[in-house]
Amino acid sequence: MPKETLFRYRLRARHLTVYEAFVAQFQRAARELAEREEEPRLASLTVSSRQFDRWLSGELRGLPHPDACRVLEYMLASSAEELFAVPQQASAGGVPSSVAAAARSGAQVEPADDESVIAIVTRTRQLTATNADDRTLEFLRSSLDGVVRRYDREGPKSTRGEVRSLRRLVHTLLDGHQPPRVRQELFRLAARAAGLLGYMAVNVGDYGLAEAYATEARDLSQVIGDVKTELWARGTLSFGYYYAGRYAEADACAAAAVEMAPENAQAIRLLTNGRARALGKMGDREGVERVIGHALELSAAHEVATGLTPCISFEPYGYARTLANAVTAYLSASQVDQVLGTAERIDGIVEDSDPWSRCLVRLDVATALLRQPTPDVDRSMQLGREALALCRDVPITSVWQRSRDLYAEALEWRNREAVRDYGDALRMWSSQPAALPIARAGAL
Repeated sequence: MPKETLFRYRLRARHLTVYEAFVAQFQRAARELAEREEEPRLASLTVSSRQFDRWLSGELRGLPHPDACRVLEYMLASSAEELFAVPQQASAGGVPSSVAAAARSGAQVEPADDESVIAIVTRTRQLTATNADDRTLEFLRSSLDGVVRRYDREGPKSTRGEVRSLRRLVHTLLDGHQPPRVRQELFRLAARAAGLLGYMAVNVGDYGLAEAYATEARDLSQVIGDVKTELWARGTLSFGYYYAGRYAEADACAAAAVEMAPENAQAIRLLTNGRARALGKMGDREGVERVIGHALELSAAHEVATGLTPCISFEPYGYARTLANAVTAYLSASQVDQVLGTAERIDGIVEDSDPWSRCLVRLDVATALLRQPTPDVDRSMQLGREALALCRDVPITSVWQRSRDLYAEALEWRNREAVRDYGDALRMWSSQPAALPIARAGAL
């Protein structure tokens, strides 16, 4: 059984017995101490999970490294000798004497008289204490923002694990105590971490998991009245329904969210990525034109960015991102002229953007070229091969679905060399290790 050292007691009182939560606080304390003592080397100190487990178990022979001891003493307000001393005797009630001393110093005191001065001060300290200061919140915010910035280049394979760890850390912190301002921000961060994981789950074809994460994001943001994040989460729910082929649900989900806040900038994404594309799949041309027009009016009203904002960003859709979604909606509604005309308007911006956007717009244009009165099969298949090459290293569900749909339309010309070459390229793309799970999920 672990030994009840003062170190273990202090960590339990502060809800820091999970490694990720502890190491975040340890590194913060190390940076503060390095600045205070003007000793830069302390700022780089960290603790491995194996070291942490040994410290927590009370099985240490001796003390940690002197620099680690200094950080722990600063962090936990006791000497290293006191923190790691193995209790030799217990006080009344079986509580180790070192822990009883800690209680006398103000940690987790439960006085008999709840109207005594000591009891009032102690309870106030407990209610206003926090296990997540502003530096911790900034670390969590900047980490999630970093994932958003990198996601279009790296995809879900290299970022999902990082966001899972961040979500787990936020949940661990929420098990502790914080004042309302900090707790509200932790709820927001928890919602956004869940939302990102939901979006990533769509990209790898796991629609059940995507719905669970997006629902978590919606519910957490709703509790704190964070309308922006809630609308984003509802948009991600719609996004998942769309790629699962549940078009009526995708439209209804996005439409209900727009009704909540019709003038909010997040409605731009809900209208184009949510409603327009689903309406296109259901053959509602008038609906597609109407909601795209509304989205462009909102874009002008909010003076959004002109370029392709990151696909997973919590910021409002940029103008080019809205038009890229309009291209897909027009294609679904077989409005070929609008597909080709809109794609041409954003061609320069798309070509300077991320691989996914270049790939997906190419696939939409390639399909439109087959639906012209005079199909351009060779050009279509060339664009299809270019698209697959662009996303070879970062395959996602949307690329698989659109490249497969393009090939299905091209089968009318299956005897053409260009179509055979594209079919071979698609089979090779789908069989690579990174794409194989997506292709298998799409085949079910």
